[in-house]
Amino acid sequence: MNENPDTTPKTPHRKGYLRSFVRWLLIGVALLWSVAVLILVAARWIDPPTTAVHMERRLQAWIHHKPYHERYEFVPLGQISRDFQHAVIAAEDMRFYQHHGFDWNAMQLAADNDMEGGRMRGGSTLTQQLVKNLFFGTGRSILRKGAEFTLVPVAEVVLGKQRILELYLNEVEWGPGVYGAEAACNYHYRASARSIDREQGARLAAILPLPLKRRPEHMNRYSGLIQERMLQLGW
Repeated sequence: MNENPDTTPKTPHRKGYLRSFVRWLLIGVALLWSVAVLILVAARWIDPPTTAVHMERRLQAWIHHKPYHERYEFVPLGQISRDFQHAVIAAEDMRFYQHHGFDWNAMQLAADNDMEGGRMRGGSTLTQQLVKNLFFGTGRSILRKGAEFTLVPVAEVVLGKQRILELYLNEVEWGPGVYGAEAACNYHYRASARSIDREQGARLAAILPLPLKRRPEHMNRYSGLIQERMLQLGW
C-alpha cells in the first residue's frame, strides 16, 4: 500500500520576517537617536561645523546645477549684540527663558493664526528650531516631529539656555548660503554682529521665518512689532 505524500502546505515565515524587520528597525532608530544625543552632548563644548540645513542647501544647489557659496562664521554669544539677541528672542520665542523646550500656548496661537490666514511665525521654540536645523533640515513630516519631540528635552538639559541661544544664532539660515549672526550682519549690513543696533537686529529677526525670500529693508511693519515686543519684555 502506497503511503500518501505529505500534502500539508509549508507554513510561511512571514510573521518571523516581520518580527525580525521590526526588531532591527527599532534597533536602528535607537542607534540613530543615541548618535543624535551624543552630538548634542558634544555640542555643549564643540561648535558644530555644519548642520542638516547646510547639507540640504548644498545638495539642492548640486541637483539644480546652481552656484552655491556658503557664508558661515561661528562667534561666541558675547560677540553678538544684546539688542540683536533680544530681537531674535522677541521675534521667535518670547517665552524662551520660561519654557522647558516647548511653548504650548505659542503652538495654539500659531495654529489659530494659520486657520485665520494671519501667520507671522510658527509655534516652534528656539530649542525646537535648533534641533530641526541640526538634524532634520527644512522638511516636514510626522516622523521628524516625533524625533524632534524626544530630542528637545535632551537639548534643554544638556545644553542650557545660553548655549542653545548661542548655537541657534550661529546656525540659523539668514539668506542664500548665509548662516549665523555674524555672516548675516556682514551680508545684509556690512557690519559685525557685535555692532548691530536695535532696529537692525529687529529687521534681521523679521526675516527668519522666510530667510530666502525676505529682505531686512522691507520688514518695516514686522520689525516695528518686534521692537514693541522687546519693550514688553523689558529690553
